[in-house]
Amino acid sequence: MQVHRFEKVWLGAAILLIVGFIATIAYGSVGVGVGMVGDSGGQISAEAVQNGNTGTQFDDPGVVKEDGQYVVYVVARQFQFSPGTGDTPIRVPAGENVTFRVTSADVVHGFSVVETNINTMVIPGQVSEVSARFNEPGTYGLICHEYCGAAHHTMGGSVEVVPPEEYDMQQENIDQSADDAQAQEEADQ
Repeated sequence: MQVHRFEKVWLGAAILLIVGFIATIAYGSVGVGVGMVGDSGGQISAEAVQNGNTGTQFDDPGVVKEDGQYVVYVVARQFQFSPGTGDTPIRVPAGENVTFRVTSADVVHGFSVVETNINTMVIPGQVSEVSARFNEPGTYGLICHEYCGAAHHTMGGSVEVVPPEEYDMQQENIDQSADDAQAQEEADQ
């Protein structure tokens, strides 16, 4: 059987394309370290999160310092992040490692901090964990990138990165306010 010279060229080009596509997929899935979200964050009852009785930091979400590192606990629910939405932005100090632990109380959400590499799915019953370092003070947008219902387009918030001195001063004011409120409560009894 005689194969024409042009057919051989086109056959060779097609084989090269197929091999190139397979190599690109292999490199993209293994070579650059891209992977699926792991289960390192653990599991949690979505119903308990919704009711606020998990017995974990998700009952009072916010920024805490654990083992010398800042950890932000966030609960996503239709159509807000707590904290993060409205008058309660997530406030973290610049130049520190920050780990976000995010879970959902109702449906699948997305958690993406604009202009950073923070981007994860938030699944009810799972705790998504992602870490980053904010070197520059500023305000970063926080968006849900998974369709979560009719008002999905309104689900957003912000992460405020402040200089460390300002962050420490704000924390002292918050602690003082909490102490004052507790003292007032004790005085009222």
